[in-house]
Amino acid sequence: MTKKQNHKKRNLILTLIAVALSLLYLGILQANTVDHSYAITIIERSCIYAVAAVSMNLIIGFTGQFSLGTAGFMCIGAYITGILTIPVDMRDQIYYLYGMADWIHDIQMPLIAALLISAIVCGGIAALVGWPVLRLKSDYLAIGTLGFSEIIRAIFGWDGLGTITNASYGVSNIPAFKNIFECVGICVVCIIVMTLLINSSYGRAFKAIRDDDIAAEAMGINLFKTKQLSFIVSSAFAGISGGLLAVFMRSAVTSTFTVALTYNILLMVVLGGIGSVSGSILGAFIVTGSQEWLRFLDKEYTWAELIPGLNSFTVGAWKVPLLRNGFRMVIFSLLLMIVVLFWNHGLTGSKEITWDRIFGGLNSLVRKFQKNKVKVETSEISDDLKITNSNPKEYEGEMECQS
Repeated sequence: MTKKQNHKKRNLILTLIAVALSLLYLGILQANTVDHSYAITIIERSCIYAVAAVSMNLIIGFTGQFSLGTAGFMCIGAYITGILTIPVDMRDQIYYLYGMADWIHDIQMPLIAALLISAIVCGGIAALVGWPVLRLKSDYLAIGTLGFSEIIRAIFGWDGLGTITNASYGVSNIPAFKNIFECVGICVVCIIVMTLLINSSYGRAFKAIRDDDIAAEAMGINLFKTKQLSFIVSSAFAGISGGLLAVFMRSAVTSTFTVALTYNILLMVVLGGIGSVSGSILGAFIVTGSQEWLRFLDKEYTWAELIPGLNSFTVGAWKVPLLRNGFRMVIFSLLLMIVVLFWNHGLTGSKEITWDRIFGGLNSLVRKFQKNKVKVETSEISDDLKITNSNPKEYEGEMECQS
């Protein structure tokens, strides 16, 4: 068996072990949802944002088209999923002001079917929007797709569509996930499908356009159709992520899908690494987890609350400076600046996180440590030789005394 085959076998075994441990951890969380509700919330939100980040990376990182319309397609997917999944007997209560349109009043679907319809509708709208928008390039494409996202928000909040979208009141009482496995499983399947597409001949065409569109066109690649395909697929999965977010939040409101959401997802892509699927997933978990774990900084504390021994002193009643609502995002921004300064291409760059890369990094660290150790020992020996050569009589005297 060759070395390459051994590495493949080792990677397969490690992947199976990692999957088994992940399922075991999710099972432990699901067994006691009351005590682990906070961890379940972070994991589900991170997985949903990971789907949105990979879908954005598909158009930005792998095709080289700077599109910022992700929040708009997420809004479409969220409303379609919410409208199709809320129980029929609760719809009159939700649409008490406008009343629900008769042609959709009695239509209720399971979550998977609603997500598929969301993906189809978002893909169809992307095909129509992409016809004029994808002829733009660079910043103009970003401005055009960002404007489309805001137009979608305005349309869904319009009173004229109140019988369908419930206008500014939004859709509420959406059934939640049955368990954590349902959310994580759907997200994993979506990411796997996008990864398979990226590694296919279509994905190679995307990368060719990203690297050099003139050379790609000279090789026979239809630039517009390939860009449109990437835009359609990216928008379809953005719609699925929006539907999952609506189920997670149990509501769909236009105020959720603002420009800030697009920038937040873009931050995940850039932090993880543009052109890396695993980087987008890592960025989604880091950004989502950091924003939650730093939440304690938004609360005001006294010195006595932080240091119990100061209860009997006057200083203990003083409030700790800077700690107040909003300080969490200041620290979060500083940490992001530090990460970007040291990893200006993202945490993973344009490469994927693989077992070979992990072991290669560990081996390089071990080699560096061994080289530094050898350098230290060599320098110590050279210092001893210098002392011996500079004072040979003293050195001989010391040796005679020791003997």
